[in-house]
Amino acid sequence: MPLIPEEPQIHESAQGPRATPAGGRTAQTPRPVPGPRPAAPSRPGRPGPLRPTPPAQRTPRDVAVKPGPPAPAAPAVAVSAPVTPQIQLIPASAEGASDAAEEAVDLLLDSGRAPGDVLVITTGELHPWAAHELSFGEAPYWAQHDAGDDVFYTGAAAVERAGARPVVVVAVNGGSTTVAATALQLARARAAALLIVCGDPQQINAALSAGV
Repeated sequence: MPLIPEEPQIHESAQGPRATPAGGRTAQTPRPVPGPRPAAPSRPGRPGPLRPTPPAQRTPRDVAVKPGPPAPAAPAVAVSAPVTPQIQLIPASAEGASDAAEEAVDLLLDSGRAPGDVLVITTGELHPWAAHELSFGEAPYWAQHDAGDDVFYTGAAAVERAGARPVVVVAVNGGSTTVAATALQLARARAAALLIVCGDPQQINAALSAGV
């Protein structure tokens, strides 16, 4: 709260001796009319109250933007490369190609392959199992193929209907070079890991070359 300066008092000693009027009564000296009041000087040692300086306008601080979580990367589109199975050739005559294929199947099963992993294709005469199952009709025959529980035998004429399996065994036990070439081409497309071909090496090489 600001301090109000006190009004200065005028003492009689400062006004000089008063004149004594006649009759022995002292007459009072008329007081002078006060003029404009001078500004009161500030008291030494006690500065007057200081009005607090209004705070300067605060400059808005740049808001730091916190980095959010990284945007999930777009899932990569898997491009499947064409499957190139390993090819094994087992030399055999046309008459012994089916027996060679049977021995190959036995070795596969003994090595730990599941029966449902193996598809056997003949280019000539049907395998006895296929001929037997087809005698009950094509519906139950292909139902066994779809179940995938056992080794499946089929002929070159029906390879297009057969599905892919890890291992495909082809017995070139007859048929023309064109039939063998078509069967080998389809067998290669259905073998996910291994293609085993049993038969005459010259005929097989010619069939493979024709199928490329």
